[in-house]
Amino acid sequence: MECNVGPMDRAIRIVIGLILLLAVALTGLYTNPIGVIGILLGVILIFTGATRFCPLYRVTGMNTCKSG
Repeated sequence: MECNVGPMDRAIRIVIGLILLLAVALTGLYTNPIGVIGILLGVILIFTGATRFCPLYRVTGMNTCKSG
C-alpha cells in the first residue's frame, strides 16, 4: 500500500479516532447503534492514520502524503 495520508492528516485522524472511542466509552453508548457507529469510525480513523493509507483517498484520487 502506498502512503496517501500525510503527517498532519495522520495526527488529526488518530486524535479524532481516540476522542470518539473515549467519548463512547465514557458515555456508555457502546450498546447503542450510535455508539457502535462511533466505535467503527474511531477504529477506522486510527487504522488509516496508523497505516498512512486511506482506501477512500485512493478511490477519489486524493493524496496528502508528500512523496520524495
